[in-house]
Amino acid sequence: MTGMGEFWSTSHTTGGNSSYLESLFESYLDDPASVPTDWRNYFDSLNNGSVSNGKDISHAEVVKRFKNKSPILQKNNLELINKQYEVFKLIDAYRQKGHFKANLDPLKLEQPNVPAELSYTFYDLDENDLNKSFNFKSSKDNKNSSLQDIIEFLETVYCSSVGYEFKHICEKEITDWFIEKLERDKSPNSQLSNEEKIYILKRLGSAEGLAKFLSSRYPGMKRFGIEGAESLIPLVDSLIQNCGISGAEQICFGMAHRGRLNLLVNVLGKPPTELFSEFEEDFELTGDNTGDVKYHLGVSSNILTPNGEVHVSLNNNPSHLEIVDPVIIGSVRARQDRLGDTDREKVVPILIHGDASFSGQGVVMETLQMSQTRAYGVGGTIHIIVNNQIGFTTSNKSDARSTHYASDVAKMIEAPIIHVNADDPESIVFASKLATDFRYKFKRDVIIDMVCFRRRGHNETDDPSQNTTCYVSSSSKPSRNKKYLSKSVDINWHYY
Repeated sequence: MTGMGEFWSTSHTTGGNSSYLESLFESYLDDPASVPTDWRNYFDSLNNGSVSNGKDISHAEVVKRFKNKSPILQKNNLELINKQYEVFKLIDAYRQKGHFKANLDPLKLEQPNVPAELSYTFYDLDENDLNKSFNFKSSKDNKNSSLQDIIEFLETVYCSSVGYEFKHICEKEITDWFIEKLERDKSPNSQLSNEEKIYILKRLGSAEGLAKFLSSRYPGMKRFGIEGAESLIPLVDSLIQNCGISGAEQICFGMAHRGRLNLLVNVLGKPPTELFSEFEEDFELTGDNTGDVKYHLGVSSNILTPNGEVHVSLNNNPSHLEIVDPVIIGSVRARQDRLGDTDREKVVPILIHGDASFSGQGVVMETLQMSQTRAYGVGGTIHIIVNNQIGFTTSNKSDARSTHYASDVAKMIEAPIIHVNADDPESIVFASKLATDFRYKFKRDVIIDMVCFRRRGHNETDDPSQNTTCYVSSSSKPSRNKKYLSKSVDINWHYY
């Protein structure tokens, strides 16, 4: 049979008749006598030609069974999806607000105001979910982990002695970069070798030793000491080394007077004898110098890094604190243009601020606002806030500023902010590496907010007990050098 005859002979099996055919077949399977004879004969021929060992059975029971089971499966899957969504929201909350829970204050003057979003109970999660497995989608891996393990991991990364603010940045590439960097290793301190820990201890010892000598040899003389902020020395030293590794040939520093003398000697290599002579009453100026206080003076030197020598300069600065900021940026831009450094990698600016001046002086905002302009951009500045939590005598932040952090003004240019407890020098060094990597990759400003304290008065002639709370808290604290030494007793010193 060919042509139309063949077509008509099979027309009853076309797709349009499928529902009718299935209904007839179900009736046939239930009772063969219930269907017309020609259809019964047709269905009999299908069974006779079946390759199956068994007879076909009614699909109605199978459909009914799955139909009854479907709502249960759908309900369970929907609940799991909803729970996973809540876990993702919890993870994002830690990335965005974990810094509020971080241990940042060495004096613990104020208990952290932990956002409700950092508790799993804020979401549709309970204790029964802690041992359930959820997808993390961390850069560390994409495997499932229990909710308890996920929370512990997030606490370690985002709520330790370092807090991170980067979720205010609009560019996804930057936020993804931070997540990758931070979640790749649970503990940044685990990256440090014994040699690096010895290096930190020596830097802290040098800072404390010089401060104690100046205090005992020249009591009552103004020097705006570093006591309480000794971690600034390993921080700045580490920044120089990391910038050198990244390709810097010159680094230009600008800073106010707090800790300046210690930085001049212990980082920039100013001869101690030269510093001591400036304290002596018979100190005589040479040449055309008209004189200035010792904590306004600068210096320049060459510092050896693994990538060769880096020329480092600290500009002179008056007591107008932040007025040096645009001067440094202008100097850096001129040096870059002279060297043809269009990639902005050979000359790097580092500005060291006080917490009160960073949030309070307009020149800071003006300099930040020009940081990404074509005429004045320098490929990013690394900012350090020596946050001793007191501006002259103002220690209550409600009297000092209208924002939570002293660094909040930098959010206007979407600069990432790294808050770090100065009592954790290893995290200080990690922060310096992270800041340098960011600056070189994205050519943008980055802030290191080093939270410390001021052990003495505003200067050495001021009575530190003017601020009772800070004085009592800081006077009873062991020195940072002793504290870190006790932490490092497990190092085999025989080999160093």
